[in-house]
This record gives sequence, C-alpha cells and structure tokens, in this order.
Amino acid sequence: MKSYYDKLGVARTASHDEIKKAYRKLALKYHPDRNKNDPEAENRFKELSEAYAVLSDKDKRKKYDSYGAEGFHKRYSQEDIFRDFDLDDILRNFGFSGSPGFGGGFGQFFGGQDPYGAGGGQRTRYATKGADMMSDITVTFEEAALGTEKRFSVERPHGKEDTSLKIPGGISEGKKLRLSGKGNPSPNGGPPGDLYFRVHVQPHPLFIREGDNIVVEQSIGLTDALLGTTVEVPTLEGTKQVKVPAGTQPNSKLRLKELGIRSRDGRRGDQLVKIKVTLPKELTEEQKDLIQNLKESGL
Repeated sequence: MKSYYDKLGVARTASHDEIKKAYRKLALKYHPDRNKNDPEAENRFKELSEAYAVLSDKDKRKKYDSYGAEGFHKRYSQEDIFRDFDLDDILRNFGFSGSPGFGGGFGQFFGGQDPYGAGGGQRTRYATKGADMMSDITVTFEEAALGTEKRFSVERPHGKEDTSLKIPGGISEGKKLRLSGKGNPSPNGGPPGDLYFRVHVQPHPLFIREGDNIVVEQSIGLTDALLGTTVEVPTLEGTKQVKVPAGTQPNSKLRLKELGIRSRDGRRGDQLVKIKVTLPKELTEEQKDLIQNLKESGL
C-alpha cells in the first residue's frame, strides 16, 4: 500500500508547510477542471486530497504514523478521514472556485455521498466502507520460502467467488496478506471491506529458518571430520553433494550460496550446513589400540 507521504512526494519528516506546498502543486496539476474527461487525473486528485486531509491534521497524522497505512485504514473510515476537512475553503485559497467539477460530483468516489457538503460547506453523512474479514491460511515451509499462489473460493453476498492469493517468497509466521474489496459489503452503498489472511507456516522436519538463510544439520563420523568427505545434503531444490574439508570442526557451518529464502526483491539467502560430528559409544579392542597409537603419535 502506497503511503500518503509517497503520494504527495514528501518525506515522513516533512513539515506542515512542505506538505501544504506539495499538495498545492499536485492539486493544481491534477484538478479535474484542468483535466476534463481524464479519469486517471480525477482519481489522482482524490488520492492526493485524502492524503492531505490526513497529513495536514496534526492528530490524524500522528495516528497514521503510529498505526501505519494498513493499520490506519482498518481503524478509520472515509468519514473519519475527511472530518473537519473543508476542501472548498482549501481550493479557494489555491485559486479555485469551490469544489472540483467532477462528473456526477466528487462524492461519487465515496459511494454517492459528498464528503465536502453542499452550499456553504454543510456536510452530509458518508457512505462507510464495509467491515473487513479475517481468515487463516496455512502454507508449507517450502511455499513460504519460495512463494506460491493459492486458489480458493470466497463466500460473497451473491454466492461463492473463485479467487487467488499470491504468497510472496520469504513470508514469515503471523504476517497478514490482503485481498482488497473481498470483505463484507457496505451497509449504505460504500465500498466493500477487505479480506485479510493471517499466514501460518508449517514447521519443517529438517530446515530451520534464520532470517533469509536456512540451517540444516548434517552428521558425519569422526574419521570423516578428520580426513574429509562428501555428503548428500537436502535443500529446497533436492539433494546436493557437498564437500566437507578435512579437519572440519564440530558445529562449523558450510555455506551453500543462494539456496535459502527468496526475499521480496527476488534475491535469495543461503543454506548453512551445520556439521555434527558423531562419536562411537563403544570401541573394539583393535580400534582402541589404533586410537592409543594415534594419541601417542601426538594426535
């Protein structure tokens, strides 16, 4: 979700004057009276006005910064966002004569209600967004590590609706994903709510996640640790042959480049092979003699 700061092109530390200046510049550029029959400009202007309604208000901005974009929109409706925000007055100060000339009125963007009122700034009741829905989804360790797409049906007012949910690579336990407009319908003609999924990742019997890396333990014998060996190691892409150098110490880690978790930018972490050296619980008399000889030789 693009933040209000990004929409206005200002830093999160921007002053009130900087925010006002940025909005004025963009509002003049995208105002519908200057972009006749251009729905993209109209939508851009609406987005800019919503961003300014929040960031120009000290209390709303503080809450937006505290909750983040997603959390803020879950707590505050369009009515909350535009409360005490007089667009007519703002636009007149910018050189325009009142509300923008949208076809059918600016209020259509908010489910047919005019958030800025009519004649003298009197406000009407807002069409509220439908309630959000929350569900849980479980994915395998591999699906969470590399990403996948899940297809399923969502129960809608008109019946079941087939949809899909993209699981980004690198997602972790408890993270939430959103399907916009797939929640409950509005009670008074506004936009529907959103459908959120809380992601649960199944534990893997072999792999442990450490950031974008994967750790797997590999056991070898004492002589293999001393003399070196080659072992087959499980990875997300099947087994790989890995050379264990002579003199490898217990609990040391061998690195397999780019065989770990896929991050959002497409890069992958590494797989770390943690070496466990197993020692025999019992020795034959011959083995004891050999080890005694090694000990006497300084090993």
